[in-house]
Amino acid sequence: MSLSRRVFVALGAVALAGRKALAFGTNVLGHTVKDIDGKDVSLADYKGKVVLIVNTASKCGLTPQYEGLEAVYKKYKDKGFVILAFPANEFGKQEPGTNSEIKEFCKDNYSVSFPLFSKIVVKGEGIHPLYKQLTSAKGYEGEIGWNFAKFLIGRDGEIIARFEPREKPDSEKITAAIEKALGS
Repeated sequence: MSLSRRVFVALGAVALAGRKALAFGTNVLGHTVKDIDGKDVSLADYKGKVVLIVNTASKCGLTPQYEGLEAVYKKYKDKGFVILAFPANEFGKQEPGTNSEIKEFCKDNYSVSFPLFSKIVVKGEGIHPLYKQLTSAKGYEGEIGWNFAKFLIGRDGEIIARFEPREKPDSEKITAAIEKALGS
């Protein structure tokens, strides 16, 4: 086999290994998602920030968590923290709206200023690759149980914590984890 062919084969193996790491590893920066307006956003844009990824819904008993999310975002955003909200309709069909309706609801009712993304599937058939990775990464395995499950991502893109839906965003447990990740 020629040298150029061996290099080509080796590069292909590296690319394949990278895809496998993306699918089952703990670093989420390789994903591209659509924002609430349908524009592509690379999660690599958030490298260097501490990120809280949350699956949300507008018609859920936990929907008031938007208020806590906004408060936590405002408290830590100038220190390199961001919240990424992913509306999902898997649990009791509690996010039936269109992206524009969701955006309007969040602004009008909770003055949400953190990034909102297009509605995605977070569980079951058609699960988005980001959530497939979040829920299958070693140490964080398991399907999302309900709306407002939270994943804390470190500045390097690695998953560092998972919080159940009923854990309020401004709880001591979550804010302590955020502060630790920020190095506060």
